[in-house]
Amino acid sequence: MRLSDKTKDIIEWIICILVAFILALLIRYYIGTPTIVKQSSMYPTLKQNQRLILNRWSRTTKQMPERGDIVTLEAPSTKYSSYDSYDSNDVIAKYDKNPSNWFSKFVYYFLEIGKESYIKRVIALPGEHLQIKDGKVFINDKELDEPYLEENVLTYVGKGQPYYDLVVPDNCIFVMGDNRNYSTDSRAFGCIPLEKIEGKVWIRFWPLTLFGKVD
Repeated sequence: MRLSDKTKDIIEWIICILVAFILALLIRYYIGTPTIVKQSSMYPTLKQNQRLILNRWSRTTKQMPERGDIVTLEAPSTKYSSYDSYDSNDVIAKYDKNPSNWFSKFVYYFLEIGKESYIKRVIALPGEHLQIKDGKVFINDKELDEPYLEENVLTYVGKGQPYYDLVVPDNCIFVMGDNRNYSTDSRAFGCIPLEKIEGKVWIRFWPLTLFGKVD
């Protein structure tokens, strides 16, 4: 049966829309994507409702971030570890969600439906000895210079934050929010595996008055 010109046009449009949708998904997952700041844990560097562009190429190429980078990461399943359950030999954040089939993996990892993410700053890298004491952060026994913090802000560990003296495991990072008193981060849930890092914060495009690269 020969298709009418109208039917051919409709099919062509459907194909174009599908191709555009697939390309958009590929770019979003492998190269870059916009996102919105939803929490205040990175204040004053980032504020709620600011719009950002994430660079995901580093994830695609499995590059280890540098200290000071601001990254997005999959939120751990256990967000607050207790001192009773703390194991100094196991300081990696726990992730219980493990989609079992290709469709659920596509929905969770590719479309990111039902997936919670955090925005944090990279503080310590693999093999480094991190300590938090006297309100300050030390890397390999040297105090870390943190110019991005507000003046007089101190870093403490509180209830449910047992990770304050550890060596960061291979292929993991230790992250914290700049708003130290109001951030759920590696102090509470441990070090983040490289494969759970979703992207690096690259550009802030809203508000327009703050447009530019984020440091």
